[in-house]
Amino acid sequence: MGNSVRVLSTLALKGAVARLAAAYQAASGVAIDADFAPTLALLERLRGGEGADLVILTREGLDEMIGEGRVARQSAVDLARSYVGVAVKAGAAHPDIATEAALRAALLGARAVAYSRLGASGILFAQLIERLGIVEAINARAVIIPSGFTAEKLVSGDADLAIQQISELKQIEGIEVVGPIPLDLQTPAVFSAGRVAASQRAAAADHLLRYLSSAEVAPVLRETGLEP
Repeated sequence: MGNSVRVLSTLALKGAVARLAAAYQAASGVAIDADFAPTLALLERLRGGEGADLVILTREGLDEMIGEGRVARQSAVDLARSYVGVAVKAGAAHPDIATEAALRAALLGARAVAYSRLGASGILFAQLIERLGIVEAINARAVIIPSGFTAEKLVSGDADLAIQQISELKQIEGIEVVGPIPLDLQTPAVFSAGRVAASQRAAAADHLLRYLSSAEVAPVLRETGLEP
């Protein structure tokens, strides 16, 4: 695209960026040309030489890119926190997930649980079911997707419960977020942004970074399931 900033972003920010793009272009004259994928997939693409002006990754992923010299250290900024949650198909009963024991019972009682192989939520959930001692029981009937949105499996009827970042769950119509996995069982993911060191549009990338980290966009972040 001509007058645009190329952004590679984690899926967790897809809803927020989509909501903000039109207003940003109207105000700045610069379009946001964004592509979305799990952080691990984006790291592979960046290491493979794919070009971009700005990246939005987990804080850990961004730190790796800074360490490798791919992202300008001084440009890094934290944008939002996100919790992993549980969703059901719209109209379905909401299981009790308020405690570790209740969550364990809800997972075991589901016909199938959808979760992602890549991304922060998938890694956390794999560790969680191991901690709960239910790996074999869950994975025997789990719907594990390589990437994308787990809540789509609720709409299609392939799963009863979907696990993912709440901001990702909320991007799918026809589902309801039950709530977060108990906070004592998870650490919130921090999503951060930075300018790609090789960007030819450094000034435009820095302008977008300032906008995304401003108080102006905080309400949109909250509405899409993130915490500024």
